[in-house]
Amino acid sequence: MSDISPVDPNIDLYGFLGIIRCPDGTIRRLPGPATPASSDPRNPLHLSKDISINQHKGTWARIYVPREAFDSSPDTKLPVIVYFHGGGFIVGNVSTPLFDDLHSELTIRIPAVIISVDYCLAPEHRLPAAYNDCLEALYTIKDSNDEWLEKYADLSKCFLMGTSAGGNIAYHGGLLAAACVDDLKPLEIKGLILHHPFFGGTRRTDSELRMANDKVIPLCATDFMWELSLPIGADRDHEFSNPMMGINPQLFELIKALGWKILVIGCAGDPLIDRQIELVKKLEENGASVKGKFDEGGYHGYGYVNPTANAITMVVKEFVLSSITC
Repeated sequence: MSDISPVDPNIDLYGFLGIIRCPDGTIRRLPGPATPASSDPRNPLHLSKDISINQHKGTWARIYVPREAFDSSPDTKLPVIVYFHGGGFIVGNVSTPLFDDLHSELTIRIPAVIISVDYCLAPEHRLPAAYNDCLEALYTIKDSNDEWLEKYADLSKCFLMGTSAGGNIAYHGGLLAAACVDDLKPLEIKGLILHHPFFGGTRRTDSELRMANDKVIPLCATDFMWELSLPIGADRDHEFSNPMMGINPQLFELIKALGWKILVIGCAGDPLIDRQIELVKKLEENGASVKGKFDEGGYHGYGYVNPTANAITMVVKEFVLSSITC
């Protein structure tokens, strides 16, 4: 019997993702609320502003700086987290209100300069477009003369982080960055933080089968997201989806030599947990310095909103501080 479950005919997968399929085959994203940047100095917690990454492509990023940094010694700079949001590579952007709590908690509690990157979405821009946008964002950040980055960001203490599809981008974008670390200086990556990373494969894992009808990411929806985001003709065993197919021992020798640390955060209520645990084991086998933090219960994307955003931030804070002091 095939272990590939059929798409539930009762689920409108376009509607599930908040998109509409047009008669010509293109898609239209349903408009939603957006949180504007706020550089009001009266904000007691943090300030934010937007910068352009690539005007031609329309990519950009939002910089978050804790309010206390503006009152600190000019010699005191903060670690940097370059963050990539989730949304199955298809929906969402930096200003989506769902991401507000996590952006805020990371900025304030670590504290750190958070640079949340908007990237081109599939299916108009299939993978590896988002990975290339990640690398382009790093080059833009390292060359930027933005006042906030110059004053408050320690680019020599940089981490790539993402949630769900953003965790996939942080992983693959990080692998691209490992091959050009000298060109990225003075930006220096210290580690990767993969929060509920979105991976797949043609053969189902036990957790996927057990939670096939999960309300957050049912299998029919994850299959559909991969169909819209992978290169045309590729299946879910493509290395962009299934990292087990793209392990390069030489590359991980380089990551080991660079001293990068990797944190994978997951939970038992996520259908993808088996793939995340498998990745941790494979990275360990290849000599990477990796830590897995897997909680009981929860759900995919657990940690976007409070109180769970605060809990995830405490895990990230411990990892960041230990990585830059060891």
